[in-house]
Amino acid sequence: MKPAANPQTGDTTKRNKRWVYLSLAPVIIVFLALSAFPVLNLLGLSLFKVTWQDGSAIYDFVGMENYKYLFNEEEIYWAGVRNTLIFAVSVVTVQMLLGFTMALAVMRAGSFGRPILTGIFLLPIVIPPIVIGTMWRLIMGREFGLINGLLSMAGLPTVDWLGNPDIALGSIMLVDIWHWTPFVFLLMLAGLESLDTEVLEAARLDVTSFWQEMRHIVVPMMLPTIVITVVFRIILSFKVFDEVYLLTSGGPGTSTEVVNFSIYRVFFSQDRVGDGSAMSVVTLFAVALMIIVANGLIQRRSGNKGGEE
Repeated sequence: MKPAANPQTGDTTKRNKRWVYLSLAPVIIVFLALSAFPVLNLLGLSLFKVTWQDGSAIYDFVGMENYKYLFNEEEIYWAGVRNTLIFAVSVVTVQMLLGFTMALAVMRAGSFGRPILTGIFLLPIVIPPIVIGTMWRLIMGREFGLINGLLSMAGLPTVDWLGNPDIALGSIMLVDIWHWTPFVFLLMLAGLESLDTEVLEAARLDVTSFWQEMRHIVVPMMLPTIVITVVFRIILSFKVFDEVYLLTSGGPGTSTEVVNFSIYRVFFSQDRVGDGSAMSVVTLFAVALMIIVANGLIQRRSGNKGGEE
């Protein structure tokens, strides 16, 4: 014979569910206000041609025309996409190598040198972007820049670091590497510090050199942290704007044009709200697709690792 259900238990469960829903309500409202509504607004604006008359916006529905123009005629945006891809792959690769090396150096430093190295390595990331732009303009300036001053003293020809289309993007990459490598260093250091020391000590008995230890022990154990860091940095590199805006404004020509600066130019300089919204939507979905693929790869690897164990 089944025991009779306790009505008080059912009432308690309903109250708990109600409390959970009420607790989640502020988070859902904030999410809708800060994330969902702006995205929906962008989607809506991308279907209109927006013009201004007597200080008022006039919305003309054009359907998919903005997207047709983007994929068929908008050359500057796609130049920005090409530069952004080159930029992202290049800077993330260098930052991962430098950040991992810096983290290893800090881990092997003594108790006296460790806090000093950490403070020095983290310094660039705490400097405001406007200060970074001004500082690197003074360093890379054509006539009064520090680098060209040193080249002149050495009797070497000066270089137009920010005005030469062949090297301007590389100069922007150098600034970004200097600025964001500390972010990678911080994540790599946290990952190294979280490794199981007992497993490391036991595995070191089977290796004969530092490189074998890195290749067969440390890097495989650090792989989840490395993958997550790469994903973070790729996403952030697609959002690059400050360095381009402050140093070159996308020039010379389109040599340093990037996606975010193209969208900014179309929105605020050319006042093409519909086209800018279409660019933003395409970029948003491209980045979201990258996040989904990266998340799938991480989960797949975690599942394979769990199956092996």
